[in-house]
Amino acid sequence: MENKIVFDENSFRRLEKKEKDLGTVYHRSFWKEAVKEIKSNPMAVFAVVFLVVIIIAVLLAPLSPYDPNQLNLANKFAEPSLQHPFGCDAYGRDYFTRALYGGRVSLLVGFAAMLVTVFIGTTIGIFSGYIGGKLDMLLMRFTDIFLALPSMLLMIVLNTILKPGMTTLIAVLSLFSWASVARITRAETMSLKERDFVIAAKNLGANSVLIAVKHIFPNILGSVIVAASLGVASAILTESSLSFLGLGISIPHASWGSMLQEAQGYILDKPIMAIYPGLLILLTVLSFNILGDVLRSALEPKIVK
Repeated sequence: MENKIVFDENSFRRLEKKEKDLGTVYHRSFWKEAVKEIKSNPMAVFAVVFLVVIIIAVLLAPLSPYDPNQLNLANKFAEPSLQHPFGCDAYGRDYFTRALYGGRVSLLVGFAAMLVTVFIGTTIGIFSGYIGGKLDMLLMRFTDIFLALPSMLLMIVLNTILKPGMTTLIAVLSLFSWASVARITRAETMSLKERDFVIAAKNLGANSVLIAVKHIFPNILGSVIVAASLGVASAILTESSLSFLGLGISIPHASWGSMLQEAQGYILDKPIMAIYPGLLILLTVLSFNILGDVLRSALEPKIVK
């Protein structure tokens, strides 16, 4: 007589409960892990709060009663006060207002360059890793060329040749930053393309573009976000360096780097003029780097107890 296995309506519920008790069922959310990591790290909390405050402040810069470019020699080198929290520069311009408008430029260039960088790098990385073969070899050799180039030197040359301005800065920064993102996304894509859900989609007739957009990109989004946060910090630092060399935003418009350049002539008499933009660059870049490290930690696999 054959033994029959009888399932009642609670069998699957008991099985699911057993798997949960054993820790075999675990739905991990990147955003939940990121929030958890931020809350557990005081430096990460400071980074998030500082970035929120500085972004809101630069967005509200037009509410300042002062024109950032208006000269007023009567206020030349005015000391910090309630009317002028950061004092005034050599031309009597309100330094706090210029710092806010300079932050608008630095952050806008940083975010815009990051978006272009991530778009180019992710597109090349995904299709290179998924399609493979000769296309992969060609795209990766092209990427290696850009990784091997002396990027800072070429940025200086291009900014000298081209018309200075925000568009030029964004284009030059993006041109020499996408290669590292392409490497990261290619590695992630090569790992994902062998997964069952990608193979199933391919067998069902989905084309490469649909698979890349609908199946691969959402699964590497976490790594892309980490690369983007670090890319913003790198772009702000590079923009500040170029502006300090006089190759960034044209006079009289301000960025944090150009404010440092203007302050170097008075560094012995008025060192405070260099301290304000220097601290803003330091804290902003440091905050983005801390945030990038926290997001990277959120992506790391963890043992579920």
